[in-house]
Amino acid sequence: MSLLTVCQGVCKVVGLDEPDAIASSTDREYVEMFALANEMATRIARGYNWQLLARIHTLTGDGSTEDFDHPDDYDRMLVKSQVWSSSLETALSPIGSLDRWLELDIQAFDFVVNAWIIYGGQMHIKPAIASAVTAKFFYQSNLIVAPSAGSNKVEFTADTDNFRLDEQLLKLGMIWQFKANKGLSYAEDMVNYENLLARLCARDRGSRMLRIGPGRLPRDVKVAYPQSIDP
Repeated sequence: MSLLTVCQGVCKVVGLDEPDAIASSTDREYVEMFALANEMATRIARGYNWQLLARIHTLTGDGSTEDFDHPDDYDRMLVKSQVWSSSLETALSPIGSLDRWLELDIQAFDFVVNAWIIYGGQMHIKPAIASAVTAKFFYQSNLIVAPSAGSNKVEFTADTDNFRLDEQLLKLGMIWQFKANKGLSYAEDMVNYENLLARLCARDRGSRMLRIGPGRLPRDVKVAYPQSIDP
């Protein structure tokens, strides 16, 4: 379904005439509908780590650079994402506090494993990645709309645009939110939306592997103390 088709479907339910155009319409109801489509699409995309929007970004070291810009389509890094280096057998060490990062920076610790943090719209890594060494991590792209031709983009701008995620979910989300905005009863519509969202999230995760046998090393085990310790 295109943006126009989705909005026409919403209009049938909420009692509006089906529009011939939505993105270029100047009628107040359809201007609101267009804005709601973009708002709900963004909300859906940011509410879950969808496999379709997952991408890998590669940082290439030169031995001196410690600050790296995000990719152009960067929306967010997954909460449990790790940064992996081509020169190490363990993930780089995340620093969860800005104050802790500042402490390590000022006190000039010698790191056993490169440490990283995100602030100021950049990923910062200490010490600098060695020349020709790469580091990679997963992130979620903000390119949630597919045009009829050309590259994916951040939001709807044309009637022929398509939502890259589930368009039925977008439709149901717009229905309950439109009704809520107008002070109409929307509880049942919201339940329909949430039920479909839950099913799609479960399906997106895929099947889980059944492990049999003795306990293994937990996935999130990291170096206990990432700095070098002098005698």
